[in-house]
Amino acid sequence: MFLPFFEALRAHKVPVSLREYLAFLEGLSAGLVIYDVEGFYYLARAAMVKDERNLDKFDRAFAQAFEGLETISIDQVLEAVNLPADWLEKLAEKHLTPEEMAEIEALGGFDKLMETLKKRLEEQKGRHQGGSKWIGTAGTSPFGAYGYNPEGVRIGQKESRHRRAVKVWDRREFRNFDDTVELGTRNIKVAMKRLRRWARDGAAEELDLDGTIRATAEQGYLDVKTRPERRNAVKVLLFLDVGGSMDSHVKVVEELFSAARAEFKHLEYFYFHNCLYEGVWRDNRRRWDAQTPTWEVLHTYGPDYKAIFVGDASMSPYEIAWPGGANEHWNAEAGEVWLRRAREAWPHHLWINPVPERHWGYTPSIAMISEIFEGRMVPMTLEGIERGMKELGR
Repeated sequence: MFLPFFEALRAHKVPVSLREYLAFLEGLSAGLVIYDVEGFYYLARAAMVKDERNLDKFDRAFAQAFEGLETISIDQVLEAVNLPADWLEKLAEKHLTPEEMAEIEALGGFDKLMETLKKRLEEQKGRHQGGSKWIGTAGTSPFGAYGYNPEGVRIGQKESRHRRAVKVWDRREFRNFDDTVELGTRNIKVAMKRLRRWARDGAAEELDLDGTIRATAEQGYLDVKTRPERRNAVKVLLFLDVGGSMDSHVKVVEELFSAARAEFKHLEYFYFHNCLYEGVWRDNRRRWDAQTPTWEVLHTYGPDYKAIFVGDASMSPYEIAWPGGANEHWNAEAGEVWLRRAREAWPHHLWINPVPERHWGYTPSIAMISEIFEGRMVPMTLEGIERGMKELGR
């Protein structure tokens, strides 16, 4: 029954052998995992993944073969918000008529929303299912999971269903982008070559054909001449938005990331989520305990770096304009403050957006970030990247 899973692994280019697949089946037959989705995931990964570079490919194959199964425990997700785990047991899906939806009104403003949430957390003593006030599941309250309200705070819900929450208050887990993707990167590399600035690097040498011919003619015997190899001297600082709505753009971002790693010798990269705040990170598996302060990045990399932000810029406007608007932590300063600092620190900056340019007008946050970047936002197309590289090269 797990043969489609094995085929999915092969289709996603995970180098799994038949022997490893049989070892996985033996583990299941021995009862190592029974009725435990998380345990099943880790057993399969331990048996069939030999190199950590293939973890992302394995996750995609697992998601395709077992669509709907969770790979991260709910207890981990709730650890940051300190809510009872059984609150997230989705007991029912609330279906409301358009007339019922029309009757639901938003609380009226971010400050009022957060003030009311704090008050209800203090007042509420137990779990709640349904209803329109308390924090629970399958209701119409502005707070909780698996219900409906046109404007609220989503807490503990696995995925967005209405895309209407003004704040998502959950600790979520993201994967690192796979920088070994090759398919589809060639044209992106060509587009990025517009940014090249060549320099000679003495660490490596290449054949100097003209010098060899000239020296051989002069000496009367083969006299091989070499010279320092040319290296791309451009310095690039890459900031990658990860998780949430960016999950829809993983493939194209990985292709861009792979092309950048191949083209630029001086490349530094960091991850962020939705908007730049006081911390960034290099490994999504350690983004809570190994963050790099953004101030440190601003002071480490000089103005000679080209700063490229990659993200869909699709979020609640509160995440850009308000302190406390971030969806996983309380940010003391608004995201706009940090974006403007980055723009000032690196005069050559660019935002690459995977959302088609014709759709930008439907998302207010895209317009806000484009304004902060003074219009230096381009779509993640070959034409857009070429245009962006030309702008950065000025």
